Amino acid sequence: MQVTEFDYELPEELIAQTPIEKRDESRLMVLNRNNKTIEHKQFKDIIEYLKPGDCLVRNNTKVIPARLYGKKETGANVEFLLLKNIQDDEWEVIVRPGNKLHVGTKVIFKDGLLEATILDVMPGGTRRVQFSYGGIFNEILDEIGLMPLPPYIHETLKKKDRYQTVYAKYDGSAAAPTAGLHFTNELLNSIEEKGVDIANVTLHVGLGTFRPVKEKTVEEHVMHSEHFYIKEEDAEKINKAKKNGNRIIAVGTTSCRVLETIADENGFVKACEGDTNIFIYPGYKFKTLDALITNFHLPQSTLLMLVSALAGKDYIMQAYEEAIKEKYRFFSFGDAMFIQ
Repeated sequence: MQVTEFDYELPEELIAQTPIEKRDESRLMVLNRNNKTIEHKQFKDIIEYLKPGDCLVRNNTKVIPARLYGKKETGANVEFLLLKNIQDDEWEVIVRPGNKLHVGTKVIFKDGLLEATILDVMPGGTRRVQFSYGGIFNEILDEIGLMPLPPYIHETLKKKDRYQTVYAKYDGSAAAPTAGLHFTNELLNSIEEKGVDIANVTLHVGLGTFRPVKEKTVEEHVMHSEHFYIKEEDAEKINKAKKNGNRIIAVGTTSCRVLETIADENGFVKACEGDTNIFIYPGYKFKTLDALITNFHLPQSTLLMLVSALAGKDYIMQAYEEAIKEKYRFFSFGDAMFIQ
């Protein structure tokens, strides 16, 4: 399967640069896989499509302010992007300029509030670094770090919390699970009042999410690995819905990837922790997932391949064509799609 089969032309003005004022007033495109219809709604209308007994599975990871600007001891400017906590105060980091940061180099942030030493050059050119500081690391990050917005967003984010879901809980992501950005606490309360169970998984999103597929064929691509866990109480909610013949609805591709990684052949899950590099593309047979809430994804991306595996490539490409015609907003701060 050629990667170019998942290409489409997107006018630049449809790439959302800022979040919409009210989270749940973004647009919602509803796809019905059985009769191949396309409906246009507002996100808050999602509740009309949810049924008592359904289980909504969301990713409660929290984005850390992972972009840091510092200086080498020589005074040269340096940019860090934190990717993954390896152990204690050791992190995997993307560095710029990469060719100037050799093993042993020291970098100073905010007048010495935080310091870093390059320990190793990792595969792919990232660096393993050791941080040293006084105080609490996450508090220092909150003070001096910036939100790591995707490269296609050029506007400054005025409020940090808008690149965070309202239910974000556990620090660790370098990017937001963006399908969840549309939910408000009020909408979630209404969904629970309707009799829908809400379960959590935690998958810390890495920047591999934004990396383009460089191979010519889909099958050659190797996914980045991301860390996840799911608790007993959440596994029980998912299994209860599955046992009763109700739907498992993932909020976002990250939740979907956790579910499909941990499910047994009958679609049941258990509490566990691990790393996943599952790659879902057309031909994949879903074990647990029945429906998906997602955003509109980049051309030739693994995420576009995942939604095509669920709904069928031709139907998805037709829906994207319709979204462009109707001037939907695309990508992280854009509008949503519900595939049922």
